[in-house]
Amino acid sequence: MPELAEIHRIVHFIRQHLVGKTLSKVQAQNDDIVFGKVGTSASEFQKAMQGKQIMGAGQQGKYFWITMSSPPHAVMHFGMAGWLKIKDADTYYYRSDKPADKEWPPKYWKFLLETSDEPKTEAAFVDARRLARIRLVDCPADDIRNHTPLKENGPDPVTDKDIVNEAWLKEKVGKKKVPIKALLLDQANISGIGNWMGDEILYHSKIHPEQYSNTLNDDQIKELHAAIHYVCSTSIGVLADSEKFPEHWLFNHRWGKGKKNQPAVLPNGDKITFLTVGGRTSAVVPAVQKKTGAVAKDVDEDAADGTPANTKRKRIAPKKESDSEAEETPKTKKRGASPKQSIKSEEESEEEKPKPAVIGRRQSTRTK
Repeated sequence: MPELAEIHRIVHFIRQHLVGKTLSKVQAQNDDIVFGKVGTSASEFQKAMQGKQIMGAGQQGKYFWITMSSPPHAVMHFGMAGWLKIKDADTYYYRSDKPADKEWPPKYWKFLLETSDEPKTEAAFVDARRLARIRLVDCPADDIRNHTPLKENGPDPVTDKDIVNEAWLKEKVGKKKVPIKALLLDQANISGIGNWMGDEILYHSKIHPEQYSNTLNDDQIKELHAAIHYVCSTSIGVLADSEKFPEHWLFNHRWGKGKKNQPAVLPNGDKITFLTVGGRTSAVVPAVQKKTGAVAKDVDEDAADGTPANTKRKRIAPKKESDSEAEETPKTKKRGASPKQSIKSEEESEEEKPKPAVIGRRQSTRTK
């Protein structure tokens, strides 16, 4: 699932290409899951958007919205593999030479937007796996975050930087006895952090992902707070273009360079091990991330041999969605990331094989 950084990327392109323009044509394909599970229909969406001007776009964690010249407004998240394509713009999270991926309208589109200006701008929301959600929220634009699903989610560490301060974090971790990685992934606590960002944050703060949150000392909380803002601000500063991530980041070395059974190591030789925390595969650097308090369990020696997991696992059907968007918590799969690439579906990278796709400028030599 796209995380905070990727959503920031798409909001950037919406503002660049769509804001201020009037929609002369809107098409929406009936989908009782993508639209219907959140109480919207394709026809309602089409009617609500047709002929209106796009006034703005915003983000809270993994959710984003488009505000119109009058309510209702569209609030969306991408699920595992959804995205918003803008014709002739470089918004997407991977490159492909397949002719089908260059077709317009693109395959698996859920809605198409076309602006009235010349040259017109065309956009398409795509989702092959139907785990994305598109809804209408009928309220003033400034009040969107006070409505479901945003009101059920925690603050965004970038948008709500003043809220996500050290004192707030200390109170949050102290109230819960859960592995700190699980706490970070739970969108009810803090919005936007997924698997790769959570691992990166814990690596920079030198905290073991299994350590119980309420055992962190003041110095660790201070480091954790600093790492949250460092990783978030750095990744959005380059529009989630992983080719521009700092070379020393765990992100760049956790994938074994795509070689099966190839141990993952940092440039300094520190081994990267893998274990499951909160139902998610986590990358850990034991030489840096020490256990300084009670942990959920000891690291499984077989899982900590430094080799990325390449085995296929049986797919699990997505749980029924509630208004609080339960699939956004760490109990379900989220999007991960890969080196020199945009961040691919965590489910795809864990359950199939880590063959990531690119956000950066160079053509990927791997396939999705």
